[in-house]
This record gives sequence, C-alpha cells and structure tokens, in this order.
Amino acid sequence: MARAQAPAVVAGQTLAPTHYTDWPRIKPRASVSSRLDARVQDIVAQMSLAQKIGQMTQAEIKSITPDQVRQFYIGSVLNGGGSWPQGNKHASVADWLALADRYYDASMAVDAPVKLPIIWGTDAVHGHSNVFGATLFPHNIGLGAAHDPQLIRQIGAATARAVRATGIDWAFAPTLAVAQDARWGRTYESFSDDGPLVRAYARAYVSGLQGDFGDANVMATAKHFIGDGATAHGTDQGDAKASRRDMINVHGAGYYGALEAGVLSVMASYNSWDDAVDGVNYGKMSGARALLTGALKDRMGFPGFIVSDWNAIGQLPGCSNASCPQAINAGIDMVMVPDDWRAFIANTTRQVGDGEIPMTRIDDAVRRIVRAKLVLGGFGKRPSQRAGAGDSRSLQDRALARRAVRESLVLLKNNRDVLPLKRGSKVLVVGKSADTIANQVGGWSLTWQGTDNSNADFPNATSVLAGIREVAGAGQVTYRATTAGVDLKSFDAIIAVIGETPYAETMGDIISSATLRHSDRHPEDLALLEAAAATGRPVITVFLSGRPLFVNDLLNQSDAFVAAWLPGSEGGGIADLLFAAKAGTPAFNFSGTLAMPWPGVPCPDVGGDRKAANWLFARGHGLRYPSHHELPALPLHADVATCAQASTLPIFHTLAQSPFALYLAAGGSGHDAHAVGADLNAVIAWPASHPVISLRTVQVNTQQDAKSVTWHAAGRFFAQSPQPTDLMPLVATHAALQFDVVIGTPARGAVKIYMGCGGDCRRTVDVTRMFAAYEPGKRHAVSIPLQCFIQPGADLAHVDVPFGVLAAQPFSAAFANVRIAAGTQPAAAAACPETAAR
Repeated sequence: MARAQAPAVVAGQTLAPTHYTDWPRIKPRASVSSRLDARVQDIVAQMSLAQKIGQMTQAEIKSITPDQVRQFYIGSVLNGGGSWPQGNKHASVADWLALADRYYDASMAVDAPVKLPIIWGTDAVHGHSNVFGATLFPHNIGLGAAHDPQLIRQIGAATARAVRATGIDWAFAPTLAVAQDARWGRTYESFSDDGPLVRAYARAYVSGLQGDFGDANVMATAKHFIGDGATAHGTDQGDAKASRRDMINVHGAGYYGALEAGVLSVMASYNSWDDAVDGVNYGKMSGARALLTGALKDRMGFPGFIVSDWNAIGQLPGCSNASCPQAINAGIDMVMVPDDWRAFIANTTRQVGDGEIPMTRIDDAVRRIVRAKLVLGGFGKRPSQRAGAGDSRSLQDRALARRAVRESLVLLKNNRDVLPLKRGSKVLVVGKSADTIANQVGGWSLTWQGTDNSNADFPNATSVLAGIREVAGAGQVTYRATTAGVDLKSFDAIIAVIGETPYAETMGDIISSATLRHSDRHPEDLALLEAAAATGRPVITVFLSGRPLFVNDLLNQSDAFVAAWLPGSEGGGIADLLFAAKAGTPAFNFSGTLAMPWPGVPCPDVGGDRKAANWLFARGHGLRYPSHHELPALPLHADVATCAQASTLPIFHTLAQSPFALYLAAGGSGHDAHAVGADLNAVIAWPASHPVISLRTVQVNTQQDAKSVTWHAAGRFFAQSPQPTDLMPLVATHAALQFDVVIGTPARGAVKIYMGCGGDCRRTVDVTRMFAAYEPGKRHAVSIPLQCFIQPGADLAHVDVPFGVLAAQPFSAAFANVRIAAGTQPAAAAACPETAAR
C-alpha cells in the first residue's frame, strides 16, 4: 500500500532537499544598514549596566507590574499560554490594549538618556490564540497538508493584524520543527516531516507576520532552534539523536527560510543534541555555544537576537531559573525568566562584575535587541496610537480560516464514491467532537493545553456540527453524541466526528511503550463506528487529530475517511467538502495531501530510513472527487499491544497522565474524593466551606508542571486509575517511585507516601524524617524502591493508586514529575527511606 516518500510539490514546483556539508550563509531579503548600526552603537554606548541587563530580561505579565518595568528597565514581557490581563480569560481587546499601554508608558518613564520601548511576546501560534473571540486557524500540521505558501503568508499577515490590535508586537511563531515521530505531543506544531516544505513555509509565514514593519506587522520568532522535532521516541524536551548532516539539511531547513525572510528573533529549544555519528554531544540547546553563536550567528549570519524558552536556562547543569551565565555566554541574548526575573537581574549583575560574563557579550546581546526594536518601529507611538489598535474586527478573518480548513483536509478513503453527499440527504451526525469546539481547536487555544474550554469560550467559531447544518440544511441534520437509542437505519448517511482531545507540549507525548493505535486511548470512537457500520448505512468519518495515527480499525468501519487535523475555529470548512452543490457536482474538491506519512502498523520504526513498510499512506497521498479508488480491508495487528518494554510509567507531569487522574480526599478511608481536573489556573480549596486541602499549579522544573498542596487537616492527595495496574514486573527490574518535591511548610506530624490496591487496601512508606531533612524552598529528587511498599505476603499486582500523599496540618509541598522508573538501582543498593509503615 505504501510507496517511497515523495518530495514536496508547491505550485507545481518540486522542492528538492539540500545537501549542505556545513551551516550555510543565508542572505536575508534586506541587508542591515550601516546607518542603523551606527544608531544602535550610539544608544548602547549611553546605557548603564542595569539598563542593559534589564533589556535582556523578559518577565511574565502575572509576575511584573508596569512600575517594576520602569524601575528595572525591563526590555520585554510575555503572556504565557492561559495568561490574560487581570487573569480574565474573556478579557476584551480594550483590556489587552490598556495593559500594553501601561507597560509601554512605564518603559518610556525610565531615568535613562535613551528610552527603549518594551516589547510584548505572545504565543500567537494559530491566530491570536490566547485572546477571546479571535479566529483560530488550523494548526501547522493541517496547513502543511495544504502545500500553499501563499495561504501561509496570508495567515501570517492576518495573525499580525490581530496581535497588533491588542497592542502586542511580538509573536512566538512560527514553529519550524521537522517532526519525525508522531509520538511527540507537539507534532501538530510542525508543518511537515519534509525539510524543503518547512523552509518554504517559514519564509512565507515570517514574511506575513513581519511584512515591512508597518503598524499592522509584528516581530516573528523562528522556533525552537534546533532539533526539537528529532528527539528520540518523540519525547518533548528530549535528546535529538541526529547526524550533523541531518541536523543541517533536515532540521535546519526552516531556519534558512526564516532568515531569508529577515526574521528578527529565534527561540532556543529545550532539547539536547547528541551527534553519535561524529561523537559530539552538544547538550541542551540553551547552553550550546557552537550552535547558538557558532552556527546561527557566525556561520548563518543571523543579525537578530536569541531568546530562551520558559525557564529553559534552569535546565542547564549548574544553573537555576534565576542564574545562568553559561546560557548568556553561549549566545542567549534575551532570557525568559517569567517569575524569577528580579533575582536573575541581581545574579547577572554580579556575574558581570565577577567576570563570569564578559561585558562584550552583554553589549552584543543588547545591540541585537536594540536593533530589532528599531527595525520593529515601536519608538514614538503608544500601542493605542498605532493603526488598527483596539479594533476588535481585526481579530477576525473567518473567510481565510474557512479556506485554510478546506485546503488542509486530506481524503484518505472514499469507497464507492460515497462522498460528496447529495443535497437533501438525511444525515445523522454523531461523535464527541461534532459539537465540541475545544476538540477541533486543540492546544494553545485560550489555555495552554487547550483544556478547560467550552463552546462559550469561542463566540466567533463554528463547530463541525454547525457547519454541517449550515451547508446541508438544519432540517436534514440530526445530532446525537452517541448512537444509543437512535434508529440509525432511518438516515441516508452517518457522519462521525471523532478523534483526539486537546493537549500541548509534554502532555501530548505518547510514551515509547504505547502503540500509535488511536483506539488504545479512545476506545469510545471505535465502538461508535462499529455501531454505525452495523446499520449498513454509509459511514463518513471526520477524524480530528494532531498527528497521523494507526487507525486501520477505524478505516475498516468507515466508507469514507477524512483526516481533518485540528482545523481551528471554522468547522464549516469541513462541511464545504462533504456535500455536493445543488447541481450534484462537488461544491469544493479536496486538494490537501499528507505532509507526513500515515502509519500502517501500530509501532512504526521512525528511525533510520523511515522504511516504507511502516506506512499505509506515503507523504503526498490524498484522494480527489471522484476518487475511483477502493481501499480494501486493512490488517488490525490486534496482537500488538505494546511497542517496547516499558521503562517508565508516567503518573503526573503538569497534568495526570492517562489513565490516571488526580484527587483530593479526607485522611480516612472514606470514598468522598474531589477530582482536581485539568484547569491549570484553578486554585482549589476542598471542601469550600471548611477546607481540608487546598491546591494550585506552580512550577518546580518547567512551566506549570507541579501541584502545590497545603494541608489544613488530615487529608490525601493522590493519583488514581479506574483500572488496577500490575506493578510486579517493574518490581523485578528494581523500579522506584520517583518524584520531585519542594517543601513549603515543614510537617509537624507524619507524612506518608502510599500506594492503593483497591478499597481500603494501602501499601505505605513513612517519609516524615526524610522530608524533615529537606531544606524548604529547594527542589529535592525522591526515589523510593517499589520493594519498600511490599509487606510480607503481599504484592503490587493490583495497584489503582500508584502515588498518594497522606498528611495533616501544618504541611505544604509542591510535587512534580511523578513516575515509576525501572532499573533505577541494583537490588543490593535499594534502600527504603525508613521502616515502612504497614
């Protein structure tokens, strides 16, 4: 079924791969003028060290006031995913603009000879996606299927207008990852696994965002440099195992396009790079001088500035979130320190004074930032004085978004040419995603993970169901979330809208031991299609996903199958392609083709030459009307349950990892428990009247990765699965329960870590003395061998709670990165914190 991967074709032109032997010199579309450089030099010469370090500092809007911007000469602020003015998810354009004005005014009120305007960065990654009411375009994976750089340029320009309307002038986009493994939770942020297409799109997207830097344009960011799409097993922030040749010619491709378009900023990646071919381990990108300075600035000639990612400097050896001379010396020019910016300024000032950071490096960083600000043109005008400021209409470009949806859809199956459906057909629409806009927009949509959103949060959006009703006629369409109680045979066709639910970085990763079989994670979708197919009526499946997945079982139950990706806010674009015009001919035809291959086995080998035997559909595949193509029944590979021997069982990282969920409960054995949920901005006090436990999301290692729990009475904080897990195979590998903890308020009473084995059954380890020895406010890595939880005559064969904390007041602590890891230490070295309490 599969064939060799075809090179990308855009506008009839084949995009050939490059064969560079070293990082190429890139010529931007506009050269840097000597007059501009002279002005930059003059400005920097008048600045004090405090002013320079302030310009290199980027703080989060939740953690810095306008007056602090003035006091510390801050160069930039950002709003992270799920951060809004005054914490109001439904903040208006006027609210955003007013805050932008206050920050700008503060930057102009500093006691410095030259006053530099602050710049505000935002994750406008598929439209102005943090802002209530904004149009959301398809995520990048769908846009890649369109193979249309002109469309991408127009989307960039539309996004820029929306961003400028709110007073913001810097977009953290586009993502230029060349994703190689669909296990990566950020696959949908990648346009393609094909470098040449990503290069063409980068050039177009940056050109659309930046334009000629009029009032309707914003600064773009090429991210994440470099290799974020190459990590082993698709692990977010993991280790890229790529040769230098591949890193230059595949993963570097997007940056060449961005530099050609004159991009002003590049964001360094979280990932590491281990070039095993040449025997060079570059470590974390934020500290890789050979790449940030040597490759990007010196070899490629990038004249802009490099910004670090959210607290990324804290991941470098010897660094913390507030201190990292290694990163600055490596080439980071602006440091994203969302919350610890004040300590960062003090530490960096001392490090310059001590000679750890050369003054020449500081001056180079500030020159790059000042040059970008001059090119951006933010001098002399408050955000509210710029063209289009405050115009809520600029948030919308629904016609462009609907066109983008139509171009991005890929028809994978159309047996007997059941599509397009005739007008007047009586249609039943089913599926969890038909009328759930959050599922069609995905992550990075109002909230970081795209969770905790309802249809009311997207007032200018059209669900897939609403689009079908609009195109087919409301009287011809019946909707049910499931097929239960419905006479399916009374309909001419059944449209099932199914797929993945929202996720973003880290949370979206599929672990290496799991298959790519969609039904393993969402069995309800297969059950729905089986019920629909049993009627004998044509079944049309609209599959929403952030990546290509193994769906042979779903394809077999479908007469037609549409890969709709994450289409954004204009679900009507899907309906445009499903129904014929009144004359019976297609109103629109499919034009999208796969920008990544589609797996035909549950465990595709994504390494090496990406063998064609792994793929059901090659890159470039996509049917048209009429298709005259019959897809036979496909093998299910039902015997494949896992892809590799599990080495780690993730339990909690930012959110509970499926199938686990987090709960709060009283200290006894009662069954009254409160689900924590997925809202990362929520502050929970449970019960509300007389709280036993309160909880909020904080950071221990990375953005919003930890839960800070405060005990007001005897209570429990735990992760639980509806089905028990057999941990005995992991016990045999000398596995341990591991987590990171930061003690807030030391406990006066006992603190116990426990595992639950159903009902009132618990296996408990007392960690009171161990926690008492930890310095409050400092991160500590905890590792408790599973053997410590096993009493004589018992086992861990039926564990439904793999992690629980039992304590009483006063006690508070933040917990992060909870997992069970195999092979952590030899059996002889295994030691329990103290005698296990049974």
